[in-house]
Amino acid sequence: MRIHEARDGGVLTLTLDYPERRNALALGLREQLHDILDAASGDEAVRAIVLTGAGGTFCSGGDISGMNVTELEAGLERMRRTHRIIRLMVAGRLPIVAAVEGWCVGAGLSLACACDTIVAAEDARFMAGFGKVGLMADLGLPFTLPARVGVGRARQILLYGTQINARHAEEMGLVDRVVPKGSALEVAAEMGRFLAAQASLPIALTKRILAEGLERALEDERQFQAACFVSTDHTEGKAAFLAKREPQFGQR
Repeated sequence: MRIHEARDGGVLTLTLDYPERRNALALGLREQLHDILDAASGDEAVRAIVLTGAGGTFCSGGDISGMNVTELEAGLERMRRTHRIIRLMVAGRLPIVAAVEGWCVGAGLSLACACDTIVAAEDARFMAGFGKVGLMADLGLPFTLPARVGVGRARQILLYGTQINARHAEEMGLVDRVVPKGSALEVAAEMGRFLAAQASLPIALTKRILAEGLERALEDERQFQAACFVSTDHTEGKAAFLAKREPQFGQR
């Protein structure tokens, strides 16, 4: 698993590449993404970022096989480290454009919504799906999703975990632009070049204003998700996912 970096002038393109898990956001990828974003934020030559996934999939979610949290403190630490990424994306100085092809699920949806613009191919599919493994939405999604689609629609997306196609996502404001299959990265790169040519300080300050309330949301999320990690529901949800069966929640 790795993240590929490519520079085109002031635009840095990052490509998630974990083919065995359809670019699931495993801990290794999370650490790489944080380190790259952190370095980019201090590099004045980088003025915009494009985020995409390899192999026709944006991101299939978290890596369930790597979720081995058994103690509350470990869950809190896991969330603390993950939230460093979201702070850099949502409240950092660099504008970020997501180029989404194929599936954008769970943590993948969170990553996309942490970007400033989402360009989706017409075959893209979006879904929350956290509840199926006994978890709540994380990586800032309870903050970023309502900001995009409103509280009412966000509630339906998060509670029901239904699949949303690209056109419907555009209609509700989840996606900013729908493009032909295979062209999301090209269009996102074009938008990245536009952003890179703009004055950087106003962009940074605009992002900072729009991120007001993020810290409180992340702290609540950190506490709540850590509790979910050590719950019997997550134990059952994870077991069901790995066994490819429907979970049986509430069974004692």
